[in-house]
Amino acid sequence: MGIFSNIFKLGKPKQKAVYVTAQLNHLLMPIDRGDIYEDPLDDALKSLKYGEVDGGGTMQLTTGEIAHIDVEILLYNLEDGIPFLISKLEELGAPKSSILHIQDDSNSKQIEFGKKEGVAIYLDGINLPKEVYENSDINDLIEKLNISISDLGKMESYWQGERETALYFYGSSAEGMKNNFKSIVDSYPLCKGCRIITIAPKQL
Repeated sequence: MGIFSNIFKLGKPKQKAVYVTAQLNHLLMPIDRGDIYEDPLDDALKSLKYGEVDGGGTMQLTTGEIAHIDVEILLYNLEDGIPFLISKLEELGAPKSSILHIQDDSNSKQIEFGKKEGVAIYLDGINLPKEVYENSDINDLIEKLNISISDLGKMESYWQGERETALYFYGSSAEGMKNNFKSIVDSYPLCKGCRIITIAPKQL
């Protein structure tokens, strides 16, 4: 019985750790990425012994605008870890068109996920009359826009480029947010000539 008892003590072989990258279609600053995703996700994974967060990154376009953010994860349990990971990331706010990259030699694949939708308003930063910039308060504009979509979502981040300033709003319906923005955008001087696009889900 000695040999068999030793075998039984070994239990199931430990699964190989697999690297997973969560490519999040959420245009956040690095500090927000850590607070919103990395820290709570790391705590949740470790508490269940599914894995741990192994870092993150921010991908930028040539203009300097954020393209997407990444969270690197080391998973010890793929079978339970992948469904939990997707569910947890969506709970934390992952927008549509986010992608989970599973880097396993025997099972490498991509899974699209995310629930929130997003809208970006790009304000013209150079072509409006000088008095518009001098007399306008962007914080007042943001407050009005947020109030207009209080039942749908809110502004979560922004980006200031050389020619434009982008305001990023996320919520339950991109079209609903656009519709609610219309009266403000049509009348607010700082919004003249602005671009409004859906950023989640990504448009082809």
